[in-house]
Amino acid sequence: MDIRTFTARNGTVLPFSVVGFGTAPLGDLFTKLDEQTSIKTVEAAYKAGVTVFDTSPHYGNGLAEARVGSGLRHADRSKVIVSTKIGRVMDPWAKPAAARDDVISPGFAGGFPHAARFDYSRDGTMRSIEQSLLRMGLDHLDIVLIHDCDIWTHGETDAPIRFKEAMDGAYKALDELRSQKVIGAIGVGINESSTATNFIRAGDFDVTMLAGRYSLLVQNALDEFLPLAMEKKMGIMLAGVFNSGILATGAIPNAKFDYGNASPEIMDRVRKIEAVCQSHGVSIRQAALRFSMSHPAIVSVVLGGVKPEEVLSNVADAGAKIPVGLWSDLKAAGLLNPAAPTPTA
Repeated sequence: MDIRTFTARNGTVLPFSVVGFGTAPLGDLFTKLDEQTSIKTVEAAYKAGVTVFDTSPHYGNGLAEARVGSGLRHADRSKVIVSTKIGRVMDPWAKPAAARDDVISPGFAGGFPHAARFDYSRDGTMRSIEQSLLRMGLDHLDIVLIHDCDIWTHGETDAPIRFKEAMDGAYKALDELRSQKVIGAIGVGINESSTATNFIRAGDFDVTMLAGRYSLLVQNALDEFLPLAMEKKMGIMLAGVFNSGILATGAIPNAKFDYGNASPEIMDRVRKIEAVCQSHGVSIRQAALRFSMSHPAIVSVVLGGVKPEEVLSNVADAGAKIPVGLWSDLKAAGLLNPAAPTPTA
């Protein structure tokens, strides 16, 4: 698998595999998973050449981190990038809160029976990192991201308050740990390109994980965020490149887009993209992967999976040969931003 080497601001060299492994599903995102299968899925990703394993305390209130740690127990740590996040501290003596209906950030079907408390302070950041290391059985982290400090998660009123808390507390703590090389690189993990832009203007970050805002279907990150990331020499990890599923499944009944059922307008656009892909003999899934990998700021496309065969399928689809004429046809049909970089081979 292709490796895109990136050097963080403290000199740490990070070997990003072009396909990373995202572990939100391993936190029982949509359904409760079998423990042994989950661990074998992590092991399969490692054996397939994946070097990037991204997780978070949010994913099943720590369950995904625990499964990642088990799956990487016998891995060569020097060849693996473990990325996790801060922003939530777990309380093992309290129960998880009920889901809110005024935010988009999804809940989980299962996970550990611990309550999450939002905390972007310095102390909260240090506590979160300590908990993550203990859950995964690690002695250091390669990447730590400020997680979900956005409108999706906190709503219009609270998001600016959380942003200030994160820059005053979490960012300063992470910057200090980076300077000491306790952490290899720091960044943010966000679902909104505008909020991600605000963060990278406010601080000196190495990487950003952007979910769902740059894909074959959505390219709003192309306007401001990605050019700024290039200017600041940041590495971008892309998540959500299937926009919750529709770019993997196509416009099937009940196809998902951004955590909900796709609208008729989205379904129609995807059908048109599918038709162009079919005319070139490729699947929409393969085209979505290759497109998302093609921007020069991207260091890794982080894909989820709950079974070993899904990981192997991700790796295979990412390497599929795509006729270059596909991209010009999509642009000519008004289905792709004319300014979007596309593969040349």
